[in-house]
Amino acid sequence: MRRGDGLLTHDLDPQDQGPQDACGVFGVWAPGEEVAKLSYFGLYALQHRGQEAAGIAVSDGTGVTVYKDVGLVSQVFDESTLGSLHGYLAIGHARYSTSGDSTWENAQPTLRSTTAGTTIALAHNGNLVNKAELAAQAAEISPGELGTSDTGSLATLLAGFPDLSVEAAAMKVLPTVKGAFSLVFMDENTLYAARDPQGVRPLVLGRLERGWVVASEKSALDIVGASVVREIEPGELIAIDEAGLRSERFAAPDPKGCIFEYVYLARPDATISGRNVYATRVEIGRQLAREFPVEADLVIPTPESGTPAAIGYAQESGIPYGIGLVKNAYVGRTFIQPSQTLRQLGIRLKLNPLRDIVRGKRLVVVDDSIVRGNTQRAIVRMLREAGALEVHVRISSPPVKWPCFYGIDFATRAELLANGLDNDGIRRSIGADSLGYVSIDGLVAATEQPKNRLCRACFDGEYPIELPQDNLLGKHLLETLSKRREDAPLTAGPHKGES
Repeated sequence: MRRGDGLLTHDLDPQDQGPQDACGVFGVWAPGEEVAKLSYFGLYALQHRGQEAAGIAVSDGTGVTVYKDVGLVSQVFDESTLGSLHGYLAIGHARYSTSGDSTWENAQPTLRSTTAGTTIALAHNGNLVNKAELAAQAAEISPGELGTSDTGSLATLLAGFPDLSVEAAAMKVLPTVKGAFSLVFMDENTLYAARDPQGVRPLVLGRLERGWVVASEKSALDIVGASVVREIEPGELIAIDEAGLRSERFAAPDPKGCIFEYVYLARPDATISGRNVYATRVEIGRQLAREFPVEADLVIPTPESGTPAAIGYAQESGIPYGIGLVKNAYVGRTFIQPSQTLRQLGIRLKLNPLRDIVRGKRLVVVDDSIVRGNTQRAIVRMLREAGALEVHVRISSPPVKWPCFYGIDFATRAELLANGLDNDGIRRSIGADSLGYVSIDGLVAATEQPKNRLCRACFDGEYPIELPQDNLLGKHLLETLSKRREDAPLTAGPHKGES
């Protein structure tokens, strides 16, 4: 099922979905606090990571209650619903489906009963690459119980050890799980959090005056008044209950954090591996100006995703920064489908040029990525119609050529524009006067992380977590297609998935 209309800032053209986030997770252990409301506000801060469904599980020590539904956090929960969720322990989830249908059944947290009479609720950010193997194991434990998501299999496995505590069961199950996972889960009395050995997706630990918080990003800690303690380490399981916090290692760490978090996925106010995301994006813009200088009159961002990099480009180049495109702040989810005539207007529903600003100007337009190219093509055309003399496009990530198996949903393989065209072909396809992508080395340098501690697979095809044969087959087919295209003459004609 397509994502529908839960579009992110980047997705200015409904026909050109950009890179979609994985999910946002939140957990809190805080006796005496309204943990359901804390979870609500935490999920609100993480809404950018998942806009299909939301859910919260709470426990008062005697039982676990889950409330979840399809929709944005503000649509799923209201004051009366939150007021009915009592307890001192909670987890929450904002979902974007990278695995499993977008249905109520696959909304999270996922609930499972153990044979020992307890209950487990689990929320997951990421994507598992050995999901078929895990589903087969889970089916042996509880035939017919699973949904279509990998999270359902994982919850069933954690609940499937009658002679073990949840903590002990996690120490047996987690070493067998392959892929990207940042987990928060709970039983009646304990909050748990775990991160895969590569640490692909972020997970942060925070401290309240009377408790603890774990969340996908620092912004969720900030909104509930928690101070940052540290990141959950790759390969680490933590447990929090009335005895305090304890930590165990279920696997040796082999850090490979997702580099696209720095480019687009995380909020600008996030901090990853000690590096502020906003500062990273500004530095990427500086690097872009060094790698792809141009004579121009104004640097403008594609709101909001291109703003920090555009600021960096302007600072480094000395070209003035300005706002040339205005975003309609009230365009979000809509259930009204446009007619064909309105669809041809496309991006104008969400963006409009400041004609007096762009008229007669040579523009540098900065954005975070190009997937299909429809959005950039529409922006370039719109700016020219508004009177721009030249439009030079600068992209704050390298060309996206490979699919992600670890929790980001890019366009289908055949629809990745950079997989079918070289740089000049893409430039001609979107109608720009020039086009520059930041180099992988320039992007890595901006993160201030060693290259070998970052997953760059969507850019260079080097997957840090071994993929099963069915996924490898797809990767090899893509390699073959890429080789054929390199050997064949390049054109800028229509491509599958393009309008």
